[in-house]
This record gives sequence, structure tokens and C-alpha cells, in this order.
Amino acid sequence: MNAQNESRKKKLLFLPGDGVGPEIVEQAERILNVVKEQFELDIEVEHDDVGGVAIDKFGLPLTEEILNKAQRADAVLLGAVGGPQWEHLDISVRPEKALLTLRSQLSLFANFRPAILSKHLKQASSLKPELVENLDILILRELTGGIYFGQPRGVSKVNGLREGINTYRYNESEIKRIAHVAFKAARQRNKKLCSVDKANVLEVTELWREVVNEVSVDYPDVELSHMYVDNAAMQLVRNPKQFDVIVTGNMFGDILSDIAAMLTGSIGMLPSASLNSKQQGMYEPVHGSAPDIAGKNIANPIATVLSLAMLFRFSLNREDIALLIESAVNKTLSKGYRTQDIASEATDKNKVVGTKEMGDAILQSLNGLLGEHPLTVNHHSNNKVVGFK
Repeated sequence: MNAQNESRKKKLLFLPGDGVGPEIVEQAERILNVVKEQFELDIEVEHDDVGGVAIDKFGLPLTEEILNKAQRADAVLLGAVGGPQWEHLDISVRPEKALLTLRSQLSLFANFRPAILSKHLKQASSLKPELVENLDILILRELTGGIYFGQPRGVSKVNGLREGINTYRYNESEIKRIAHVAFKAARQRNKKLCSVDKANVLEVTELWREVVNEVSVDYPDVELSHMYVDNAAMQLVRNPKQFDVIVTGNMFGDILSDIAAMLTGSIGMLPSASLNSKQQGMYEPVHGSAPDIAGKNIANPIATVLSLAMLFRFSLNREDIALLIESAVNKTLSKGYRTQDIASEATDKNKVVGTKEMGDAILQSLNGLLGEHPLTVNHHSNNKVVGFK
């Protein structure tokens, strides 16, 4: 970014969405407001509706006006979409359609999903502590192609029987694009990249493997391996620390990143960044709208707060602020504060807190860190992740 771009006002679009979305986005915005004031940032935040609430209000999960706002924004922070009250609708107008449209229309082809286990949450993981201690995996998911977007698709009658069809499709340009991002990310980490496919039975992933091998010639310093998706799922719960960076297609990435989420203690801990080639991004927690706990002040806001940190890192080019937010989360966890999803038998019951109270605790930690020089902050985070630089 040049100085002119750095100095202009930044525009953020917050889309809280459905279920727990408004609750968790509210906590992230509280963090943003403190950071804005402390660093005197010229940031304008606009709020709008997406998903089920947009259907109820406008009849569509994503209106043209809100899509245009997203396209003009430097970054979008999304809560979650969906809920049982909209499941009867045609798939083309369900809340989830808003996500697919935003991803495709903003060309957000690279989805970064770091799975990092805080040293304070070893007991919260579903695996034995020795298997997940110091876990730090980055899953790079191709986000605008594959079976979620392939045509033809739909349900029709064939010989009097209903038949559903979805098309798994990738071209070599799409594969090359995400492969280059993955190799660059691996180069900044431990120089290990595992490409996940199903090349033994799916021709589209046979092409995937061929193209990734071709791109690897440009990165001789990165160790490339390949793994079938079923084995990758097994290895994630058998020996997750063998992985550093994983690159895979849209559907496989969706599944594997949710598996990785549980290794970190809870899906409520995982942020994500979906980026285009201009570093414009949409940032959201990996988890869904969790309608069963919506409005109860028990949702974990940490994934959303960490998504805000990734927003500062990638779209606003403020690594210092990203590290500060991540450090505040880590400091809060070190004090013993837990939401219900990451509490264990060893957790002090007085420190099992709700959504807002976790936000309060993170803000307290943030305020405590603001007086320190950024370089003195002890931190273990996904700061090794890079975008397209």
C-alpha cells in the first residue's frame, strides 16, 4: 500500500447476521472502538443486514444495495447466517446464499483458517494434550470454485424419480491462483505444504494435483506432499502436528477446517479471512449462527475478535494492532476466563463467563497492554500467515 492509501479513511461493513451473530460482532466492535481511539484511526463503520434477518426485512438474503456496500468497503466483518426458520425456503434464497454471493462477487478466492491452540486451552481440546500442545496449522481453502459453485446443479425429475446434481469443477487457473498463495504462506512458516485431494477417484482433483505439482517448481524451498482427503481427516485427529499449511478445494476445506477447529478446544476459537487479490477481505468466525444459544449470552466471541485481528493484519495493513488484539485474547485466557464451550473441569467456576463478560475481560486485557511497547508483547499467533505480498 502507498502512503496515499494508508492515509485515506478506511470503510468497514459490519454484517452481524443471524443467531449469535449480533452478540459476537458487538464484542468485536467494542474492541475496534478502543483501538480506533487509541491509535487515532480514521475508520468509518457501517452496519447492515444479511442472511435470515435480511430475508425477513427485504425478502432476499443479500440485497444489491448491501452487496454494493461490501464491494466499496475495505473489509467486511460478518457474524453468522442461517436458522431453522428459513430452512423451508428454496436453496437459492436461503440465508447461506448470501455468503456464496459475497464470496463470488468480491472474488474472495483465498480462505485463511488458522487452527492455533492456546497453551492455556490444552485441557479443552478433544485430543490428548500431548497431541495438540503448540498446535499451529493453517488451512488454505479455495473459496470461489469447486462443487459449491459448479454448474449444472439442482433437483429435477428423471424417469419419474427426483434426482439431485451438483458439479465439481475447477480449471487450472483457479488451482494455480490458490496454490501460489499457499506456497507463499508456507514459505513464511515452516516451509511445509500438504495439498489435499481425492485424485484416486475424482478427475477434477487429479488435475488439482497436477497443477499444484507444476506450481511447486517455483518454490523449491517448500516441501510439498499430497494426501487424500479421507486420510487427511484421519491424520488431523491422529497426529495433527505433522501439518503446517494445508491447501485444498472448497468442499474439502470446509470439512477439514471444522475438524481442525475442535483440536483447538472449540469451534468458537477459530477466526477466518477470505481475501481477494487486492487484499480486500471478509472476516468471520468459522462457526455458524448457533440458534439454540442465541440471545442467551453464552456464545464465545473470541473467534470474532480474532477475525477482527486478521482484518487489521490483511486489509488494513496494521500488524501491530493485529498482534495487540491477539495478545489481549491470550492474556485473558491466561487469567482463566472461559466461556462454557472452552471450560474444563479444572476451570474456576467463578471465571466461566458469558459473551459480554468475555468481551469485558478482553477489553480489560487490551487496556492493560496499551501502555506497553508493541515489541515487548509476548505472543504466539498466526502472524506467520501472509497474504499476497
